Amino acid sequence: MTRKKISSKLYMALVFLFLYAPIVVVIVFSFNATKSRTVFTGVTLKWYAQLFQDELIMKSLRNSLILAFSSSVIATVIGTAAALAISRMKKKARSVVMNITYLPVVNSEIVTGISLMLLFVFVFGLIGLQLGFVSVLIAHITFNIPYVILNVLPKLRQADQDLFNAALDLGCNPGQAFFKVMLPEIMPGIVSAFLMAFSLSFDDFMISYFTAGSSFQTLPVTIYSMTRRRITPKINALFALIFVLIFVLLLVINIRDSRAAKRDARKES
Repeated sequence: MTRKKISSKLYMALVFLFLYAPIVVVIVFSFNATKSRTVFTGVTLKWYAQLFQDELIMKSLRNSLILAFSSSVIATVIGTAAALAISRMKKKARSVVMNITYLPVVNSEIVTGISLMLLFVFVFGLIGLQLGFVSVLIAHITFNIPYVILNVLPKLRQADQDLFNAALDLGCNPGQAFFKVMLPEIMPGIVSAFLMAFSLSFDDFMISYFTAGSSFQTLPVTIYSMTRRRITPKINALFALIFVLIFVLLLVINIRDSRAAKRDARKES
């Protein structure tokens, strides 16, 4: 093995150590028998038991799951419809729309959060509503739609348009041709978009913090409030569970993408 290969592997090992060592420490100390954050004294599950008995955390977790699922479903439907429309645009119009679509992705979350908060305060004030579930749901749908579009568009480009035209020639109307022919073709992209939108929505703090108001708290906002006071081992257990959830979602996305890539490769061959 050459010196260059050894140095590159050592560099990668240091990068992964820097990224994942804190996560490993949190997971290990979530099983610590005492509240010590430096000395591991034994294995216990009591912090997980206390975590599930904490009403505030459980309520915030339920809020986050409902919010993530609702915003992901709505964003997936709107984003898929938008991707269909964009794929049928002329080149110049498509380029303009895609540049606009990229803006929420590259924009800073704190700018998006504050902008949406100011908008909601103005609009909701006119109609007599307060910031809460509705405002944060709209905010999450807003920042999820571009990710859905960017996941579905490549599948639309790969789909065989001749099959859609053939379905029209055989008597299907455009709606039937889409649901029976195009939808199965782009379904891997739609599922990947939904899973990504769910993970982004569930994990979001910045936009939720500015748009949720005082009547609705998501789990990241609750965690932030807890860490401003004294950090308890329950937070370690909570971090461990969140990491496992996000890891499983990303694993599912990667497995689906790899299988879809293999299917596309077999079709081309």
